[in-house]
Formats: sequence, structure tokens, C-alpha cells
Amino acid sequence: MTVLDNAYARVSDFDDVKAELTQTRQHLHANPELSFEEAETARYVAEKLEGWGYEVTRNVGGHGVVARLTVGDSKKGIAIRADMDALPILEDTGAPYASKVPGKMHACGHDGHTTVLLGAAQYLAKTRRFNGTVTLIFQPAEEAGKPSGAQKMIADGLFERFPFDAIFGLHNHPGAPEGALLLRSGPMMASSDTVSITIKGKGGHASRPHLTIDPIVVACHLVVALQTVVSRNIDPTQTAVVTVGTIHAGEAVNVIPESAKLALSVRCFEPRIRDLLQERITKLTNSVVEGFGASVELNYEHGYPVVVNAEAETAFARTVAEELIGTENVSTCHLIPGSEDFAYFLEQKPGSFLRLGNGMNSAILHSSKYDFADASLTVGAAMWARLTERYLA
Repeated sequence: MTVLDNAYARVSDFDDVKAELTQTRQHLHANPELSFEEAETARYVAEKLEGWGYEVTRNVGGHGVVARLTVGDSKKGIAIRADMDALPILEDTGAPYASKVPGKMHACGHDGHTTVLLGAAQYLAKTRRFNGTVTLIFQPAEEAGKPSGAQKMIADGLFERFPFDAIFGLHNHPGAPEGALLLRSGPMMASSDTVSITIKGKGGHASRPHLTIDPIVVACHLVVALQTVVSRNIDPTQTAVVTVGTIHAGEAVNVIPESAKLALSVRCFEPRIRDLLQERITKLTNSVVEGFGASVELNYEHGYPVVVNAEAETAFARTVAEELIGTENVSTCHLIPGSEDFAYFLEQKPGSFLRLGNGMNSAILHSSKYDFADASLTVGAAMWARLTERYLA
């Protein structure tokens, strides 16, 4: 371990830039930009990278920034991604660096993810202790849904224009100690699909229900029926969620409406379970609605895929993490029902998505009281630096 500690990046190597990293993170936090609006954030990032000697390409898939640095003669390459966008949330942290833009805030920690990768970038440019090419991807619009920033960067030729062998990313993790690292091989974060259902009945006066086909009654039966999809169709050893998030129908108490609309959120961790959920939800909806004599329009939209971490790359990242901060600070991440568009990268390249502890008492993600833990910045930056050095040794 002594040889490795001397040869590769350590957390202590970042002590001198801790205040600089904190200042960068808090600057980004105070100046949030929503998905597809990250022009100033992208400019800020690109100028720093250019100043450190990276070959920088701007406007990849929108406001995406890709920076590359080649050292030595190896053809091997690694990519590391950070996301840059904020959320449409009114901040309620009371921090002195709180958002200057009402109704917009970094409530998911993308300010921290960007800062961590910038910290690693500065270190790698200074030390240049690797042999190959490191590609740093600063991605816009992770929160956008479809099309997301990852999809747009891929469509803009990310893999063809900036070739690499494996890709890594991370997300902060409220509820884990600051600076801890969590990894998981295989499925880690859920797919996220949306189902829109419009039930068309026959409206009429509330006093004459026998002359109508009440879409509200149909919708209520359908909501109850949908609860059986997971409990009676999915293997109990698997995990899936079918949530009816919205239901809208009617405007007056004495009128039976013509239609009712429902929207579902559907999540799981296996592609085959994803297919089964779509099959059962579609068939069950059609049969329930038709059984009441109504008709239905159903739109089933696939969102982000399952985040599936490659076994070899995850094992490698775990080894690096344990070298960096000790085995006692590295753990296996539980399955996370949230979704992440990093999954699109992992569908085409081997890699792994990590979690970085944000504190045991951290507010949850997407909360108006959430804030990224600056104490985790040096561990995150050191992890990316050491991972790059070890991968391109």
C-alpha cells in the first residue's frame, strides 16, 4: 500500500486547494441554471479547463463541455462525467451562498459534482502522472427527462468524437457519512417510465348515473387494480414500483364528466421486469376500462434506463476507493429507486456509477433545504484523480 500511496493521488494532496474547491462549489450553488440553460456554468467550466491546458470542446449536445488531456503514448482512455444543471425549486437553506435566482437552486448537488471533477482536472493537469487520454464530460440537462443531456451528447457524437474505453460518474448520497464512498455492481438505480391514461366515458347529470358511463368510477377501479401488478405479477425477490401520481376528472359536483386522466410512475431494476410491467399495465388497463363499457387511450413512455454497473469496472473502482480512504469507509450501496441518465452512457460503454457520502443528517435530494457537503469535495476529487492514474498506469 505504501508504494501505491506514494505513486497515486491521495486526499491529503488536495488540502491546499480545499478552500478553492469550496469557493468554486459555492459560486456554482449561488448561480444555478436549469436544464438546457447552463450557458454561464458551461463557460465558467470551460475557461477553467482551458487555463489548465485541456483541449476543450464546447456546446456538445447543447451546453455540454468535453475536455481531453493526453499524456504519454498509450491509446487507452478513461472518461469521467459530472452533471451541471439545477432544479426549479425555491431555496430555503439560509446559506450565505444561497441561490441568487429565485425559484432555481442546486437541490441535487450537481454544483458539487462539477466541482469535484474540476478539482481532479486541475490536479491531473499539474501532475500528469498517467499514460493515455482522460476525457472529462460536463453534462447539461440531467434533470430534463427526455431528451436528457446524456442522450443529446450521445446524439452529437460523444462516443465517436471523443473515444474512450470506460466511463465513470458519481452522485452525492444523503444519509452516508461525508466523504464515504458507496459502490454496487450490476443494477443500482431504477428505470423510470411514465404512463398517461385517458379514460373516455359518457357524461351526464349526477342524478341519472344509469344514463352515463362514469369515468371516475372506472378510474377508481383501475387504481385499485393496478396495485396488483407488483404484488401478483412480479417475483417477490425483485423490486418494482407502480405509483398513480395524478388523477384528474370532473369540475362540478352534479355533473358526471366525459373523461378521467391518470398518470403513473413505473420503476424497476431489471430490463425483463420493465417489459413485464408494461405488458401487465397495458393489458390490465384495457380490460378494466372495457369491462365498464368505456374506452381508453394509453401512452407508455420509457424514461431513463436502469443504471447497470459493469462488474470489472466496479471492482476496480472499489479497489481504488479502499486504497484512498480505507475499507472501513467504503461500502456496498443499496438499490436506489431514483433514476439517472448516466444509464445511457452505461448502455454503450462499460463503467460504474458511484455514490459519495453527503452526511448522515443531510436533507434529502430535491429538497429546498438540501445542500452539498463541502467536506466531501477533496475525497471526490482525489477519487477521480487516483482512478484516472490507476486506470491509465
